[in-house]
Amino acid sequence: MRKIASVLAGALMSATAVNLAHADDVVVGVSWSNFQEERWKTDEAAIKGALEAAGATYISADAQSSSAKQLSDVEALIAQGATALIILAQDAQAIGPAVQAAADEGIPVVAYDRLIEDPRAFYLTFDNVEVGRMQARAVLAAAPEGNYVMIKGSPTDPNADFLRGGQQEVLQAAIDGGKVKIVAEAYTDGWLPANAQRNMEQILTAQDNKVDAVVASNDGTAGGAVAALTAQGMEGIPVSGQDGDHAALNRVAKGTQTVSVWKDARELGKAAGAIAAALSGGTEMSAVDGAGTWTSPSGTEMTARFLAPMPITKDNLTAVVDAGWITKDALCQGVSNGPAPCN
Repeated sequence: MRKIASVLAGALMSATAVNLAHADDVVVGVSWSNFQEERWKTDEAAIKGALEAAGATYISADAQSSSAKQLSDVEALIAQGATALIILAQDAQAIGPAVQAAADEGIPVVAYDRLIEDPRAFYLTFDNVEVGRMQARAVLAAAPEGNYVMIKGSPTDPNADFLRGGQQEVLQAAIDGGKVKIVAEAYTDGWLPANAQRNMEQILTAQDNKVDAVVASNDGTAGGAVAALTAQGMEGIPVSGQDGDHAALNRVAKGTQTVSVWKDARELGKAAGAIAAALSGGTEMSAVDGAGTWTSPSGTEMTARFLAPMPITKDNLTAVVDAGWITKDALCQGVSNGPAPCN
């Protein structure tokens, strides 16, 4: 019998320690959609750390951007003895049979960072609508008028539309006032930077380079957009992102990206590991510390917990260094006379 309650008491689960004390052989299976984004390695390390500290076992699989492979991955994790699952869904709709398979075996599921619209899954993420608002606010402050391009996330990820909704909330008044015009927008298949770059290139061609700002939905798509802009000698127009990728933060220091909304993946991963272990030990979803009821846009009532994001611009770059998220050397590489701490 694994005594994991004492470890988790300070990390979300104090209210459920009694259940955890009776958990046997906790095995948490993590199904990753892919590892293309820099941040997932950080998430994985945090999840592993939380589970190791709890005395639980970590197993995982990488779906390599295939929704079909993810279904077979989940089946394999269940066969390997997973007592709880953390799923970063490649496709929010296609993942349904995996949740059903877990439910059939009495295995709890944590929908990690991306919505799985099933009330049997615990939804853990950052407030992605607010992330979208933060992105648009920063870009709008830098470019209060002009032609805007919206580089959206994957069409199979509900987060893409959550972000887009938050962005629109902020931009709507400027659009209504005739100061901002959205001249083009495009989803980015698989969140792949190469797809974002291709979309941006096509938009620049169609708009004869008459683009004044880009609201990109994450740092990978921002990187693709910046590459396309740089090729046209347009480096430096406002571009948003999110995740706090090191390359993106370096772009913020250089002035080629306006904002990266930082979602501290260490905290998200730590929370996921603690929640998965607690649910595996018999804790009810509603009893998880910080959990609340949330209704999806289509009306599905979920149990969820949302962490708070933080926009990082040239004005507060020291925050990520002070937090140990990135070293000063990595942040300031190639930067001279830049914003603090790169000055």
